[in-house]
Amino acid sequence: MKRSLVLSATLLLSGAAHAAPPREARPPVSDQILQDGLELGDEIETRVDGDLNGDGDPDTAYVVASPDARTLHVLLSYRTEVDLGHDPAGSVKLAADRLGPADLSISKGVLVVKDLTGGTTALASTYRFRADKKQTPPRMQLIGLDTMLYSRTWAHDGSEMSWNLLTGDIVASELKLVGEGEDARYDKQFTRKAKRPVKAVYMEDTPDPEEELVRATKAK
Repeated sequence: MKRSLVLSATLLLSGAAHAAPPREARPPVSDQILQDGLELGDEIETRVDGDLNGDGDPDTAYVVASPDARTLHVLLSYRTEVDLGHDPAGSVKLAADRLGPADLSISKGVLVVKDLTGGTTALASTYRFRADKKQTPPRMQLIGLDTMLYSRTWAHDGSEMSWNLLTGDIVASELKLVGEGEDARYDKQFTRKAKRPVKAVYMEDTPDPEEELVRATKAK
């Protein structure tokens, strides 16, 4: 009995010793590779690395900016028995009148893009994208869009909306300016809830956030 237990333990240890080591994650795309793809006058405004397609390797989202244009790009990693690399998975133009670099983050496979544009009247937009792995190769799909138009100097009323593209639910509100000076604030009024048809909207087809805000707040 003891010899049997010893033999079993030996076989288990031997199997563990010959088991394949866990796969190490690849490094993200280097800054130099991204820089090599830029046109004259372009710059990398910001970037973020994280796993968007669930393969354990880092994917990359980055914004290319020039004096009159800005574009968000996503590269998804791939790995086969004979090859590995990154494929473009989507891109979308952002408003050029930025009030600072876009804020990019990746959490639980979702890319969140927060962008503030305009001037004293500002548009704060939050995009949420997720990789549609049913597509070959995978493509980035818009799953959420939040937008708020407001005055940074408390000069006028504003409006806001939140659109969940996975459920079709959209909520829009008017923002009424209340008070003056240090006491100024926005009071949410006339909230409207609606339902839109659910369909896949890929990154390249991302609608203009200000146009969607107007559409949502004017809807009856």
